[in-house]
Amino acid sequence: MSTSGICYLVGAGPGDPGLVTVRAKELVERADVLVYDALSSPVILSWARKDCEKINAGKRAKDHTLTQDEINALIVEKTRAGKTVVRLKGGDPMIFGRGGEEAAELAAAGVAFEIVPGISSTIGGPAYAGIPVTHRDHCSQLTIFTGHEDPTKGESSIDYAHLAKTPGTKVFVMGVARLREITSALIAGGADAGTPMALTRWATTGSQKTLTGTLATMADIAERADFGSPAVAVIGGVVSEREKINWFETRPLFGKRIVVTRTREQAGALSHGLAELGADVVELPTIRIEYPDDRIGFAEGVTHSHEYDWLVFSSPNGVEKFFDAFFATYPDARSLGNPRIAVIGQGTAQKVKEYRFAVDLIPEKFVAEGLVEAFKAESIENLTILWVRAEEARDVIYDGLVAQGAIVDECIAYKTVPETEDPTGAAARFREDGADLVTFTSASTVENFFKLGLPWPKKCAAGSIGPVTSEALRKQGVEPAFEAEQHDIPGLIAAIRQWAGA
Repeated sequence: MSTSGICYLVGAGPGDPGLVTVRAKELVERADVLVYDALSSPVILSWARKDCEKINAGKRAKDHTLTQDEINALIVEKTRAGKTVVRLKGGDPMIFGRGGEEAAELAAAGVAFEIVPGISSTIGGPAYAGIPVTHRDHCSQLTIFTGHEDPTKGESSIDYAHLAKTPGTKVFVMGVARLREITSALIAGGADAGTPMALTRWATTGSQKTLTGTLATMADIAERADFGSPAVAVIGGVVSEREKINWFETRPLFGKRIVVTRTREQAGALSHGLAELGADVVELPTIRIEYPDDRIGFAEGVTHSHEYDWLVFSSPNGVEKFFDAFFATYPDARSLGNPRIAVIGQGTAQKVKEYRFAVDLIPEKFVAEGLVEAFKAESIENLTILWVRAEEARDVIYDGLVAQGAIVDECIAYKTVPETEDPTGAAARFREDGADLVTFTSASTVENFFKLGLPWPKKCAAGSIGPVTSEALRKQGVEPAFEAEQHDIPGLIAAIRQWAGA
């Protein structure tokens, strides 16, 4: 019996979240339940609603959190319960993704479902390695097969002798563990041992790595490089085009694993900027933003904000919490009156502008001390100022403005607390694989990172957004490799690029 629930079998693409379809993003944002595989990008998972139930199905090679039968039962159960379920599968769900089996189970259960195709790693992976799977100078035919089957077993559904004689490009996935058997079977079937071959691991992500060789040499090359899955293999003359059009692996931060410790909601701008430059970004949020302990006091501050001469915002979080509360109280922006607005940093200024308000004062140095100094050019004696701040903020702004004769009230808009969720296993990845750089954007990200007790990897650098953050690192016994000259996200990205170049 069909219910109001529906299950979407969604292709998540090969790894780069920029390759996800608009339809897939829309559905992830709407999902009540998100069932995802181990290869799903953390960025895609971050699109889900806060109240979305996220379930890691963990399907990867020989490591399955849930069996296929358990996954089938799970998506049927959740859909029958009237939920909007998104079954997020790497690549395209219908290309070696067992999406057909899951669709059949949903159909048999009589529940509604839809299939949303995605870019398959068999196409996207080679493209990011600079290899066109078709090219008029090389071939006009493409064959895709799975390497999951053992070519040495008598019951294999793949006829390797026939495949060896098939012209054109051949692409296979899930075959690293049987690479030697596959290449040997193709050569035994009559394929030219000198045919160019490429193997690309973690295609379309910052961890991408490509090996090139021939059908005869690739197994040895992969073993020497300790090359593991997930990987896509390309066999054919098109591999030679990589020398000319290898575009992704030449980006300035390619090959650098960089950890982002900002809150999950705020990580996007930094992560995106680094990924655009080719970095392998690991989002490991160490803090999250919550409402302050004194929510009544916060509400009163917002309610009376129109009575002040100045509003001071020292972070984008403060701006967001303030205006969300303001517009929940007042439907008309004119209710704010006419206070002047001061901020620290371009990021905070931009957040204010998103609410269609202008900024009247921004210091040259994006730190609390810089704002206090900037106010010296204003006449604020006996003027009233409402400082919208974090619960754990330093007293620099309050003390500095009071010393200039202002009447300052504090509006505590939020507090930072340690992040306890790690849905993508970022901490385990950091512990096992290490990193080249860990970025810190506040003292609280520093303090809470070290509370995790993760070992600091050898030769790993720490990057700081500004002097307060740098001081927090030194208190932990870590000297920052660099400090951003401009203390905001664009400044931090510029500093990282300079560090990588050096």
